[in-house]
Amino acid sequence: MDAATASLIRTPVLPRARSMFLTASSPGFTPSGSKLQLHLRLNAFTRFSKPLLQSSSSTTASKTRRSFVVRASAASDDASSKPIAPLQLESPAGQFLSQILVTHPHLVPAAVEQQLDQLQTDRDSQGQNKDSSSSSLPGTDIVLYRRIAELKENERRRTLEEILYALVVQKFMEANVSLIPSITPSSDPSGRVDTWPTKVEKLEQLHSPEMYEMIHNHLALILGSRIGDLTSVAQISKLRVGQVYAASIMYGYFLKRVDQRFQLEKTMKLLPGGGGDGESKTSVEQPQDGTYQAVSSHPEVGSFAGGVSAKGFGSEIKPSRLRTYVMSFDSETLQRYATIRSREAVGIIEKHTEALFGKPEIVITPQGTVDSSKDEQIKISFGGMKRLVLEAVTFGSFLWDVESHVDARYHFVLN
Repeated sequence: MDAATASLIRTPVLPRARSMFLTASSPGFTPSGSKLQLHLRLNAFTRFSKPLLQSSSSTTASKTRRSFVVRASAASDDASSKPIAPLQLESPAGQFLSQILVTHPHLVPAAVEQQLDQLQTDRDSQGQNKDSSSSSLPGTDIVLYRRIAELKENERRRTLEEILYALVVQKFMEANVSLIPSITPSSDPSGRVDTWPTKVEKLEQLHSPEMYEMIHNHLALILGSRIGDLTSVAQISKLRVGQVYAASIMYGYFLKRVDQRFQLEKTMKLLPGGGGDGESKTSVEQPQDGTYQAVSSHPEVGSFAGGVSAKGFGSEIKPSRLRTYVMSFDSETLQRYATIRSREAVGIIEKHTEALFGKPEIVITPQGTVDSSKDEQIKISFGGMKRLVLEAVTFGSFLWDVESHVDARYHFVLN
């Protein structure tokens, strides 16, 4: 693979980004026409490293933010009203599914089928009305009719987003892994925000061995030498952590997409080099075009990794069969797999991340850049950071699964 093709290993292409967690100023993102892409090389994720080393005295005052949760009815007891996800579902269908998630989570698939049937009926009905009315209405009425149709389409899209989100939450519940609640000022004496259960082992077991190899490399890029020192506590910009979380969701979405194809070709013994259950014969040596060196030579890697040298950090990036498989893609295939397929999936990533971290207050300097000096700072252990990243990657993996499942029942993926 030449350098041009290797440089295309980015994920995902975003149809539209409205959140600061999903903008070109976020770590790992580069503009591509009117869209955004996220580097799979992940070197830019470490841009949140510098605030990590600040002293606790520089922590800004925490702002009170509205908490987004999925709750049971007011009549539920304290145990059942405990938040099970940071995002509050607001559509009638979303609120209905919220109740089912709390009271009878095993019935969520049947409830989703019912909601999808209703969405399909509404869409078919609107299509028939459009055909019969478009030629008979006066000009002003046509404008009003189109506006009403647009509002109904937006409502269906919001309902579909919340259906997808409910299915992702259910998959976490089936795995007996609770989602991290909204990150708010900590009552812990140490000031740490990561008081949630680790569940690291369970999250690791949710992925294929080949996929987890790349997830481990992803963690190594973010945590550096601290990947073996998870008890240390650091102070870091909350916005940067949120950007890394969103980027990790999209990385998990990409990994699940390519891993699905990899596992199929592995089963059918169609892997490059004739690999089946054994090791692939394709070389995994470091390319000579500098693609891998670009990761370890990032100027801020050393500071986040606790002073580890570029050489030492680079040694953490181990060859993997899935990485080798991805590197065998041509540029067109790579671009296609590096694309988030639906606006609804992008909306879920944006809303879930903002519900978890809060909507950041952004200050733009006279020069047009983002002023990061007023970013809220949080204290988090490296173990807590690992848990966040693992959850995000798993969230992205589940999002790919449920998007594919729902699209087979109610077509909405355009590409």
